[in-house]
Amino acid sequence: MTGLPILFLDVDGPLLPFGDGVPGTPGLARLDPMHGPWLAALPCELMWATTWMDEANTHLAPLLGLPELPVATWPDDPDTEAADARAGLHWKTRGLVTLAAGRPFAWVDDELTESDRAWVAKHHGEALLHRVNPRHGLTDADYLELDTWLRAYDDTGTRGRGVHIV
Repeated sequence: MTGLPILFLDVDGPLLPFGDGVPGTPGLARLDPMHGPWLAALPCELMWATTWMDEANTHLAPLLGLPELPVATWPDDPDTEAADARAGLHWKTRGLVTLAAGRPFAWVDDELTESDRAWVAKHHGEALLHRVNPRHGLTDADYLELDTWLRAYDDTGTRGRGVHIV
């Protein structure tokens, strides 16, 4: 690991948009290979944060020209999961804050809520929770916002900006 911020990256929605059709699992045909160079150019440590788990490295990373990336994992704790669900938290929220271990992070997902933002602000602080429109996936504007936020940090992860909500 580096001192750079972490970028936790969801797949379904951000990289594989659902489009204008009926919601459902998007196909690999919707993967824009340009996401690879765009992601690689961001000043961060990339980490998959997706139900694809290791399959993201098997199926997506080669199509994007990315190396194998670390994969976020979450503890299986039914009591915590139930409490988080009651509080309106995404099932990834608590685990990503734990994985960040105090480092600044950006989280790109199509299912972020105000509850997630408030919880991260209270329990972590240095984070950009960036909600992507799942019909369109990551756009130029999304990459610009991510790049601007990530470049505010040096290679030691230093700069106190707090939680930024997009």
